[in-house]
Amino acid sequence: MIRSCTVVVLALGALSSAAAGGVPRLEWQTQASGVTVRLRGISAVSDRVAWASGAGGTVLRTVDGGATWERKPIPDAEQLDIRDIDAMSPMVAYALSIGPGEASRIYKTRDGGTHWDLQFANTHPKIFLDAMAFWDADRGIAFSDSVDGQFVVLKTTNGGRTWERVAADRLPPAVPGEGAFAASGTNVATSGGNLAWIGTTAGRVLRTTDAGRTWAIAGTPIRTGDSAGIFSIAFRDARHGVIVGGDYKKERDASENAAVTSDGGVTWSLVKDHGLSGYRSVVAWIPGATHLLALGPSGGDISQDGGTTWAPLTGEGFDTLSLAPRSRAAWVAGDRGRIAKLTIHD
Repeated sequence: MIRSCTVVVLALGALSSAAAGGVPRLEWQTQASGVTVRLRGISAVSDRVAWASGAGGTVLRTVDGGATWERKPIPDAEQLDIRDIDAMSPMVAYALSIGPGEASRIYKTRDGGTHWDLQFANTHPKIFLDAMAFWDADRGIAFSDSVDGQFVVLKTTNGGRTWERVAADRLPPAVPGEGAFAASGTNVATSGGNLAWIGTTAGRVLRTTDAGRTWAIAGTPIRTGDSAGIFSIAFRDARHGVIVGGDYKKERDASENAAVTSDGGVTWSLVKDHGLSGYRSVVAWIPGATHLLALGPSGGDISQDGGTTWAPLTGEGFDTLSLAPRSRAAWVAGDRGRIAKLTIHD
């Protein structure tokens, strides 16, 4: 168990003149994770409980608000990069590792990380898992880079005991090389009991309205390229969503890196004026509000109007972000084992 060092509180509320009044004040507390690897997975359960994951098979958990972080190692996973973790409670969590072939796996714990079950052990040499998301503790989806022109979507309805690939005739065709950027575990989003969306490297959004049985696709104005596309997608409800991205090799480039929808992802509008101030790997809604936070390695931005306009935040950049449901608390994580707790003050 790693006990946090002296807490440092940093203000994140300094906004540019593009923002008007009514913006929540944001603070973070830096916390000691006890690791130095890059952490790209984070899942906040409450203002006391969160899970994190990253390179070197790393899984961490806190149950005391981040005062201490404890390692929860997965057996024989030391060489894996666990880019996504989705926690259902202090005891139950899913962990997804990325990579070609057998490196792509899904694990689950039911006892707080004391034991882990290998639920999906990939053997297909071309499958490369990117991220997952869940409607509830039993039903969820996982996404892989496309294989031979076909999207790969896995679905579970029984808590991960089985993961089944959605039939090719239920999905639109993929463009050559289309997949997803495994940068923050947030390019798959779910809402309600049946809605889900997936943002791709080709700047397109897959969407389902029947819990993953059938899928449609929509183009977006997000810029694409070898290192550019959609990196994160988030929905406030069935209709209002945001995608962010950019070029991870050009972190300060602020062009064509955010778009919004008000029709459930059927059409998308580019954010042109007062947009994101750089490449962003994660976006999330503040619960119960129209405010959004977007973060990337070089910094962050906040929107108070559903993503139509943005203003930069002061403070460090991070790779990933998770806001706790029904709470004003969140956690962020990034390179060199950095973790911070974010508190939102109205």
